[in-house]
Amino acid sequence: MRQTSDRTSSGNAELDHILNGGLPTGRLYLVEGAPGSGKTTLAMRFLIDGAERGERCLYVTLSETREELLAVAASHGFDLSAIDIFELSSAEAVLGEGREQSILHSFEVELGGMIQLIQDEVERVRPHRVVFDSLSEMRLLAQDPLRYRRQVLLLKQFFAPRGATVILIDDLTAGDAGRRDTHLHSLCHGVLTLERLTLEFGAARRRLQVQKLRGVDFIAGFHDFTIRRGGLSVFPRLIAAQHHTPFLGDPMASGIAELDALLYGGPLRGTSTLITGPAGTGKTTLALQYVEAACRRGEPATIYEFDERIGTMMVRATAMGLDLQPHLDSGLLRIVQVDPAEISPGEFAFGVRREVEARGCRLLVIDSLNGYLAAMPQEQQLILQIHEILSYLNQKGVGTFLINPQHGLVGTMSTGTLNISYVADTVILIRFFEAEGRFRKAISILKNRSGPHEEAIRELRIDAGGIRVGAPLVQFRGILTGTPEYSGEVGPLMEERTRA
Repeated sequence: MRQTSDRTSSGNAELDHILNGGLPTGRLYLVEGAPGSGKTTLAMRFLIDGAERGERCLYVTLSETREELLAVAASHGFDLSAIDIFELSSAEAVLGEGREQSILHSFEVELGGMIQLIQDEVERVRPHRVVFDSLSEMRLLAQDPLRYRRQVLLLKQFFAPRGATVILIDDLTAGDAGRRDTHLHSLCHGVLTLERLTLEFGAARRRLQVQKLRGVDFIAGFHDFTIRRGGLSVFPRLIAAQHHTPFLGDPMASGIAELDALLYGGPLRGTSTLITGPAGTGKTTLALQYVEAACRRGEPATIYEFDERIGTMMVRATAMGLDLQPHLDSGLLRIVQVDPAEISPGEFAFGVRREVEARGCRLLVIDSLNGYLAAMPQEQQLILQIHEILSYLNQKGVGTFLINPQHGLVGTMSTGTLNISYVADTVILIRFFEAEGRFRKAISILKNRSGPHEEAIRELRIDAGGIRVGAPLVQFRGILTGTPEYSGEVGPLMEERTRA
């Protein structure tokens, strides 16, 4: 049946969410963007959605042939058989015999004939949804901005009493260097802008923005999207304040009593924990210990792996006594290998939301923040975006672990480019220290917003026997240099333990 509400779906659920329910029915809309930004794909999906609802739909193509449109549709698996396609790419079909007259300028005959043919076709089909692709041909025929605006206004007045929802596509190729025709914005009930950004490395980024939508409280700002077979995958901008749910901030135990004692039971749910330290200190293994304990409690967990390959991580976890495979098989654990050159911040945030809302994820690990930042080097405001993700996870009661490698092999007390007081609620610092000519590891808690924490420095041992935390080490020199040297007795230090 025909959609009878005051809203018409765009054919994309996420875009309808951005539009706060869809497009107001019976209005004129402008979809603008450079070639390759996804306008035609969006328009086709809009018409197919209407056809699936039993509505008459009309696609008016002013530049492409029917064969070209069908080829594009086939690449997405679209079936346009239920959609009327009106092709105006042939000049002879528009001009007819008037082409030979000399009283009027040829462009006046062409434009007038084009408008009349379109109106006749609309009267014949009586569509509920119409797409014009694209306005650049009409702009070229009009030659004068005032005449062009007048013709668009006439189209708007023509469709107004007929109740059709109309999308005008503008590829911004005509006019001065493809400059956007903002004077058309005032004529349209809504304006949607699609952009394609070419990066120095990796896939192109695409994003959309609702410029205006009269009478609708839409979600403003840029929203990332990708073009995939079947249409656009839109990733609405994450607004953490809209997703608060009540929860109890109880501790998340690691299963190792000495480790949990450092935070008086463990990090609380709804908080983010930053594990920082030089390469090779065991940051990922420490996070995996919390993941394995959560899965044993029956809590779903997700790991986003930016740096290490999943196979390598699984082998290393097994060598440290952490068997994650049963949890992967049961579906409690999901490990996502992130391709650093292919993902956008919006797509990543949307994936996190899906893990929480669809899978019920209770613990999430990002390994690592350096990998996240390196994956999107040309994106702006990445720290603000990761903070919005953390705020969302906190409000959903999800425990988050962030792995942050320090610069260099031994590191300093600095956590790199990140402001830890701004990003994380809890900071766990792992350091190397020297004793009796050997490198060893020490663990300490720098901060814990959610409660008390131990201030001692303890030895950390990670071997085939798993993770162990030793007694407090009180005899150190050069602690603030980031590479403290232990000068006490060797006896209190732990020795390597092999698997029984």
